[in-house]
Amino acid sequence: MQLATQPKPAGLAGNTEFLRKVYQAMLRARILENKMSSLYKAGKIVGGVYLGRGQEAVSAGLGASLVKGKDFFAPLIRDQAGRTAFGEPLLDCTRTYLGSVLGPTRGRDGNVHRGRPKEGMPTMISHLGVQLSVVAGMLFAKRLQGTLGDRVGATCLGDGATSTGSFHEGLNFAAVERLPFVLVVTNNQYAYSTPNTSQFACADLVEKARGYGVGGLSVDGTDFLATVSVVGEAVRRARAGEGPQLVVAHVLRLSGHGEHDDASYVPQEMRSSHCGRDCMDVARTQLLELGAVTADEIAGWEEQYAEEVQQAVAQAQQEPQPDPDTEDWMAVSTHFPAR
Repeated sequence: MQLATQPKPAGLAGNTEFLRKVYQAMLRARILENKMSSLYKAGKIVGGVYLGRGQEAVSAGLGASLVKGKDFFAPLIRDQAGRTAFGEPLLDCTRTYLGSVLGPTRGRDGNVHRGRPKEGMPTMISHLGVQLSVVAGMLFAKRLQGTLGDRVGATCLGDGATSTGSFHEGLNFAAVERLPFVLVVTNNQYAYSTPNTSQFACADLVEKARGYGVGGLSVDGTDFLATVSVVGEAVRRARAGEGPQLVVAHVLRLSGHGEHDDASYVPQEMRSSHCGRDCMDVARTQLLELGAVTADEIAGWEEQYAEEVQQAVAQAQQEPQPDPDTEDWMAVSTHFPAR
């Protein structure tokens, strides 16, 4: 097993189109989630709103490294940037949060529990760690069918989920079967309000990779170029037949657990620390220094995405919500027409 920390982003500097794609997904997701936050605070969204603020580089780097239509990607609660990079339409998000019957959950869930299984994106499950077994099972099924090919499956977790039995069961199964699996653990320092010091005793969660016999990579998740390089390398290794890969990205969640949480338990020294940097700011600086983008281009994208988000919100708000008098509430996958 190879453990790596902050490898140089070799080759990335010349791949400006890929870097631009990742940054655009990050920016679009940030603007979309800022809008969802505003709608929640205005009382327009029922339930909770959960943001990936500060974790966009990790998430988008993974989503952009996967191939939609071939690979499997199971995003978690803070993976809007990854969803966007993987190709999820903005309307899937706005329709779900605003309860439209035309959304992927048919208005039955006003949250982040949405997916497009037929397009390789399983529906998100709240129970932490469960997605590991789901993705590993999908990959194993393809192997049994003889159609696995060079397909990769990936999912994301927070640091708190590594303490669950589901984490052990899923990663152990993937390791034993040497599946082409990538697990990205975003260590955002807190499992809701529980700090790392009360969660695990190892110096770095990537040390768990050795115990499971899988590849391990650790990276500063606030460093855009390093993060995209490390996540892309993990996907490359898995696709090349090197077995499961565990990536641990170190960041700080730049918001509460949800918009209902003010994160007052996070000390100011943590917010001011290196891991408290905003990956969006770091990415912008690095890309400008590389000459991969210009300030005018970024300003144009910001304007474009803000308009796209506004249109998606307006459309979802105009669409019907479930009618309890006519809704049958049957599970979509088991609802067959009467014969």
